[in-house]
Amino acid sequence: MENMLVLLHTESDGSLGRMALETLGAARALGLPFAAGLAGGDVQAAADSIAACGATHFFAVSGAAYAQPRYATDAAAAEALTRAAGATLVLAPATSRWNRVMPGVAHRLGGRADTHVTGIAAADRTLRITRWYYRQRMEAVIERAHRPWVVLLESGSAEAYSGAAGTASAEAISVEARTRTEVTGVQAPRSDQQTIRPDAELLLEAGAGWTKNQPDGKPHIGDAEKLILGFLDATQASLGSSKSLVDLSGEGQAVLGFLTHLNQIGQTGSTPRHRKGLATCCHGEEPHVVGWRFVTERRAVNLDANCGWARGKADVVYVADAFEVMAQVNALLK
Repeated sequence: MENMLVLLHTESDGSLGRMALETLGAARALGLPFAAGLAGGDVQAAADSIAACGATHFFAVSGAAYAQPRYATDAAAAEALTRAAGATLVLAPATSRWNRVMPGVAHRLGGRADTHVTGIAAADRTLRITRWYYRQRMEAVIERAHRPWVVLLESGSAEAYSGAAGTASAEAISVEARTRTEVTGVQAPRSDQQTIRPDAELLLEAGAGWTKNQPDGKPHIGDAEKLILGFLDATQASLGSSKSLVDLSGEGQAVLGFLTHLNQIGQTGSTPRHRKGLATCCHGEEPHVVGWRFVTERRAVNLDANCGWARGKADVVYVADAFEVMAQVNALLK
């Protein structure tokens, strides 16, 4: 019998993020008893929001030292919560905060850690996880006998927990946070400057066609930027790009000023997990579409009726000019 701990951290406003709720949903789906461990500045509101989740016990590490992500304090909190729960299995969301510290915590505990996990299941009294290798082209099923076992679950891998709030009685765990740094503030770009939004419902894909010559024989980079940014502002969608588009800057060609290789999706880029995706001016060839593996609903806009998207890789393909389509869409969103 596993002694499972669902390890969560609060967001800056004291709530639990979507990935935390997805991890909690995955734990409930296993059908095994579990405890909940929370870390953050003030975790009571977060604990109350999941009071009915079925956890057998709530543990908490809270205080000003744990309000901001920082390796020393986060690792100390995670280690203390795991020891307090006597956990043999730790299930945590693969956020940037936990991804940074949990492998080190597993080492401190004498355990093992698996990151980028996309599924966990219990069958025949055995726990198995799934994860992808070789740019999401090979799926592996992994078992481990070694304990404790730390499993970091990727976004979109489970249904998020949704339950009534209540009152949770969390056992406070005392931790001596030793750190040589002090967080004096946070500097972040304005929300309208951020184009990569992992928690967004929709992914907008920009392909190289946005920078090509239009019917008048000239490129319209400025118009393309206004249309794309206008859509992102209105929908708060996340922006992705094909490799061919971001590579144009190295060839001395004009490109969209807000795109970088961080936006690149595909075999040599990222693999987003948005529920919906809209590809524009992109051919939909296999090295790129492999990055869309976890996008559930796919649509594309392309002038080529025989593009890769039209050959079974998208649910709906609009054979049309993306400039005209996005201009009409933005007008409807106003």
